[in-house]
Amino acid sequence: MEKAVEKYFPEHSNWDLPKFRQEQAEDIQIIAQGLKYTPSLVIYDNGEGQHPEDFDDTFLSLLRGNKNEIHFVQGKYNMGGSGALVFCGDKRYQLIGSRRYDESGDFGFTLLRRHPLSGEERTRKKNTWYEYLKIDGSIPSFPIGNGLDLGLHNRPFTTGSILKLYSYNLPSGAKSIITRDLNRHLNEFLFEPALPVYTIEGRRDKYPHDKNPERDLYGLKRRLEDKQDKYIDETFSLDCESEDIGGKIKITCYVFKSRIDGKSVKETKKAIRSEFFQNNMRVVFSVNGQVHGHYTTEFISRSLKYGLLKNYLLIHVDVTDLDVEFRNELFMASRDRLKQGDESSTLRNLVAKELKSSRLKDIYKRRKSSMNVESESTKDLVRQFAENLSMDEDMTKLLNQTLKLDQRSDNGKQKRKSPSSKQRKNSSRGGDKPSFEGHRHPSYFNLRSGQDVDGRRVITTPLGGQRTVKFETDVEDQYFDRVRDPGDLKISILDYSPNETKGGDELGHPDQVSDIFDIVKSSPDKGKIRVRMKPKSNVSVGDAYQTKVSLSAPGQNLEEIFWVKIGKPRKNNGSTKTEKSEPDLDNLIGLPELIPVFESADKGKATWANLADVIDMDYGTIMHPFVNEEDRLEKIFVNMDSRVLLNYKSSQSGEEGIKIAENRYLSSVYFHTLFLYTITKNRGYQIKQPPEDGYSQPEEVELGDYLKDVFDSYYSEFLLNFETGVLIEAIAD
Repeated sequence: MEKAVEKYFPEHSNWDLPKFRQEQAEDIQIIAQGLKYTPSLVIYDNGEGQHPEDFDDTFLSLLRGNKNEIHFVQGKYNMGGSGALVFCGDKRYQLIGSRRYDESGDFGFTLLRRHPLSGEERTRKKNTWYEYLKIDGSIPSFPIGNGLDLGLHNRPFTTGSILKLYSYNLPSGAKSIITRDLNRHLNEFLFEPALPVYTIEGRRDKYPHDKNPERDLYGLKRRLEDKQDKYIDETFSLDCESEDIGGKIKITCYVFKSRIDGKSVKETKKAIRSEFFQNNMRVVFSVNGQVHGHYTTEFISRSLKYGLLKNYLLIHVDVTDLDVEFRNELFMASRDRLKQGDESSTLRNLVAKELKSSRLKDIYKRRKSSMNVESESTKDLVRQFAENLSMDEDMTKLLNQTLKLDQRSDNGKQKRKSPSSKQRKNSSRGGDKPSFEGHRHPSYFNLRSGQDVDGRRVITTPLGGQRTVKFETDVEDQYFDRVRDPGDLKISILDYSPNETKGGDELGHPDQVSDIFDIVKSSPDKGKIRVRMKPKSNVSVGDAYQTKVSLSAPGQNLEEIFWVKIGKPRKNNGSTKTEKSEPDLDNLIGLPELIPVFESADKGKATWANLADVIDMDYGTIMHPFVNEEDRLEKIFVNMDSRVLLNYKSSQSGEEGIKIAENRYLSSVYFHTLFLYTITKNRGYQIKQPPEDGYSQPEEVELGDYLKDVFDSYYSEFLLNFETGVLIEAIAD
C-alpha cells in the first residue's frame, strides 16, 4: 500500500497541509442525506469505475477472488459491498452507479434489495435472498456527457463509482452530525489510511448550528499527532521480528495524560474516550493501515496487569509484514475481529511479553508512585477491626489465596520492611538528571555496547539467551513514529565467520538478519536506542556475524558496524526455588493498606487533590480499590468526606458518637470491599455490562470498577443504616 501511494500519488507529502489534503479528499466522499437519525449515506469514489456490462463480475459478484493478486487493495473475499446491505433499513436497498475512469462508456446503475417474499413464497421458502435490477437482461445505462449533479461536494459526477445506502443504521454515538461523530468512528478503524476522505453533512436543515459541515479524515494516527501536546504524555514503539510469528510486527504505544486542561480525572477519561475510543478499541491490529481486529481494556488489565493505565493507553500493532499464512489465521473474513486460535494466542502473548519489558513498565511505575501519598498509619485500626472478626481457618485461607499474606517472625515484627516514603520518592525520581532535548533529525549515532577485540568491536550474546545492544543519538523520541518525515533503523548482515568446528575462519555468505536473530528494536528514548538480539536455534556457539545498524538521516545514513558472536548458553546455578512455608495467618499482615482520604489537608495527609492524577474523588465517591500488577488488592482508599458519611455523622451526637460512626464507616467499607473482591476473584466470576449501542457484545467490567460503582450506588448507605437487630425485632413483632 505504501509503495502504491508513492507511485501513484507523488505529491502525497503535501497532504499534511489542510488545503492539499482537502483537495485530495474530494475524490472519496461520504455524504449524509435524508432523515436525522437514519440517514441515507452516499459514498463516492473517483477511482477506476466499471463499465455497465462488467457489473456482474465486479460489484455484483461474490467470492470470485478477483483482487487476490493486487497487493495494494484491502479486498480479499470480494464481499465488501454486500456487507453493508444488512444495515440498509428494513428493505435493504442499495444503489450502485459507475462510469469507467477514461469516460469510454456510459453511466451504469442498479438497485439491490432483499427480496420481499410473497404470501405463497413464505409457505415454500425458508429464507429470503438479495437481488439486483436488470432491464431486458442488462444493467441499465445511459450517457452522461459532462457529468451528473448527484449532490457531491464541489464537483459533478463524471467518472468513478457511487453508492447510496438507504436508511443506514449507524452505530450508537455516530447517529448525529456525521462530520463529527461518524468521522471519529471511521478514524478509529482507519488508523493510517492510504488516502484522505471527506465526510459531508448534507442535512443542513437538521443541524443549522453546525459550523463544520465538511471535514476531512486521515486516520487516528494523524489525529493523535495533531493533538499530541494536549492529550499525549508519551509515545514509543517496538519493532519485533520473531520466528514464532513468522515475520515482524510494529507495536506503538500512546500514553495519554492523566489530566488535561485542568479537568478532573473523571472528566479527562470521558474526554479521551469521546475523542479516541468511541468503540473501546484499546489495542488495534491493522493491515495496511486498516484495523482488522482489536482488544478492549481487558488486555491492559489482564495480560499486562497495568490496570492504572487502562483508560490512558492505546496500543497499535501493525501486522502488515507478518507471514501471510499466519496473518490469515488471525482475522475473521469480516475483518472486524480476531479469531480465537493458536496464532492469535501466540501474537497476544508476544505483544504482552514485549510490552511488559519495555518503557511501559517504567511509565506504569511512575503512575503508580503518585498513589504513594503519606497517610496516618491505619495498621493498628485494621488490626483492631480484624481481631473483632470471627474468622475460621477456611475464611483465613480464602483471604490468603488472593492476598498472599506475609509471614511474621516470632517477635511480631514483619520480615520484609517496606521502603520509606523518602526512599520511594528518590526511587521514582531516578536522580537529578539533565533534561534531554532531542533534535528533529540525528547528527550522531554511537554504539555503547561490546568490547574491542583485536581491532574489532565484538558483542557476545549467549545461545538460548538474548543481548540488548545500546546506541546513543540526539534525535527526538518520536523519530520512528511521527507521521511527517519519520526515520528508520535498519539492521543487515555484512559478513559471517563460522566457528572452528565448521571449518576454520573462512568467510561465508552473509545471511538475512531474520535468518539468524529474533530482533526487537525500540524507538529512541531520551537519546538511547536499544536493539535486543536473540539467536535462533540454527546457529552455533562460536559463530560470528558482522552486523551493520543504520539510522536514517538527511543526506547520509549514520552507521555502526560491529561483530555479534554467539556465546555459550548461560549456566543454571543449580539452585531451585523451595516452596514457601505456610505463613502465620493469625496476624493477617498483608491485608490491603487502608488509606483514609480527605477533602482538604487540614483533616489528613491523603487528600482528593494529591491523588487527583490517578483517582477522581468527590462527595459522591465512597472508595477506590487499587489492584496491583500482581493482581492483588494492594490498597483501599476510603473517602472520609463522602456525602454518605457526612449525612450519617450528622445523625450522631457527641464526639464519641462521631468517632464511632467514622470507625463503623471505615470498617464496613474496608472489609466489605475486601471480602467481595476476594470471593468474586476466587470464584472466577466475570461481570459484564450491556453495551451502550444495544447490539454489540457485552463488555467485561473490571472487578475494581464494579465494586467502586456498587459502593457509590447506595450500598455504603445501606451498610451504615441497616441494623440487623431492628430487623429481627420487626420480624418477631
